Amino acid sequence: MPLRTHVTYRRILNIAYPIILGSIAQNFINVIDTAFLGRLGEIELGAAAIGGVFYLTVIMFGYGLGLGTQIIVARRAGEERNNRIGIVVEHSLATLIASSVIIIALIRFFSPSFFTLIISSPAILEATCDYMHYRSWGILFAFVNMGFNAFYIGIAKTRVITWSTIFMAAVNIILDWLLIFGNLGFPGLGIKGAAIASVCAEFSATLFFIFYTAVFTNTKRYRLFRFSGLNSALWLRLVRLSFPVMLQNVISLAVWFAFFVFVEKMGETELAVSNIIRSIYIILMIPIWGFAAASNTLVSFLIGRGLQEEVVPVVYKTSWLCFIMVLILVAGGLLFPGEIIGVYTDDPRLVASSMPVMYVVNVSVISFAFAMVFLNAVSGTGKTQIALLIEVFVISIYLIAAYAFSNVFMFSVAVVWTVEFLYASLVFLFSFIYLRSNRWMKDITHI
Repeated sequence: MPLRTHVTYRRILNIAYPIILGSIAQNFINVIDTAFLGRLGEIELGAAAIGGVFYLTVIMFGYGLGLGTQIIVARRAGEERNNRIGIVVEHSLATLIASSVIIIALIRFFSPSFFTLIISSPAILEATCDYMHYRSWGILFAFVNMGFNAFYIGIAKTRVITWSTIFMAAVNIILDWLLIFGNLGFPGLGIKGAAIASVCAEFSATLFFIFYTAVFTNTKRYRLFRFSGLNSALWLRLVRLSFPVMLQNVISLAVWFAFFVFVEKMGETELAVSNIIRSIYIILMIPIWGFAAASNTLVSFLIGRGLQEEVVPVVYKTSWLCFIMVLILVAGGLLFPGEIIGVYTDDPRLVASSMPVMYVVNVSVISFAFAMVFLNAVSGTGKTQIALLIEVFVISIYLIAAYAFSNVFMFSVAVVWTVEFLYASLVFLFSFIYLRSNRWMKDITHI
């Protein structure tokens, strides 16, 4: 079903809700791993926190390229040039695969030395290295999946993402149960089992995408998988558009990784608490990322149709829909905090320590409903360098505040987590000012 030029709330939901259900694949895997590893102990939870955020930081290279691909695909769909979509996706997938091979090699050679420098606890260091030794192989499949995600989100056919992630989640849950605890005669590998299960789950999603695309997608319409050779001009345009987004997301996750390193210095309990909250936080963020992706696609599509005057109203609509959905989730978190934390740990001490942080995160995440939608709208205009500048400036403030709160003033872990609200508020403020200024309309970026 093609996108309409007059975008209604229903149309925004039709694009966003399959992404909400399915496109946050890497985060969903980490949520599942955390829920299982919480039954093993604080060391495993702490190692999963550092290893998981490090992994998410690394795959942001692929996410940035995927988002750049999504912007171009949506623009071509808006221009009704569907036969130019396939070549964009092919160049994206080739670049993603080559990049993943290089990144895997770098991680396997250098990550043990890197973790030795930043982790104080010997037990957490050993568990983190074990986790990343196996988890790094999943980068190849994660990158390929991001290429397929970009294609289907860009053409606004997002249901396949839902099905791929349901399939991946099922594989991950089953293998976690078998390999972490050693059920049904399988070896009990602990945190190593979680990493292996996650890699297998990502591989299963890749197979699903390949099968679905070959059997159910009109590849002739998009001239997909023709492999006509390298178009250097197109590749450079894709990289130029994607690089600021890539750098923006890598910086954002790298700083979150730094946040967990700061917390690790506070103690193993504080780190375990923060990993539980991180997993809950990711669940609260899932609708936000879904609506943010929809905002990005819709903005690029509307510009492709020459309907720039509809961009800001659509961003407002998307933000309010996102806010309502997040508010529903937050209400559940505020009403049943103990029960939700209990999903991740049965240790009464960890449950009690997590409660104050739970309240902070539930309130902070509301501001992200507007911040992420507006920031992704800025990227959707093609002004990815402006989004990068906003991110870098705000992240600098965030990093200083996080370090000061955790290692200088020695505040409680709940107070340290308030930096998330500071981050979201500033991102929204600067993105809102830029979009309302209409400066992006004076020089529409050709992509």
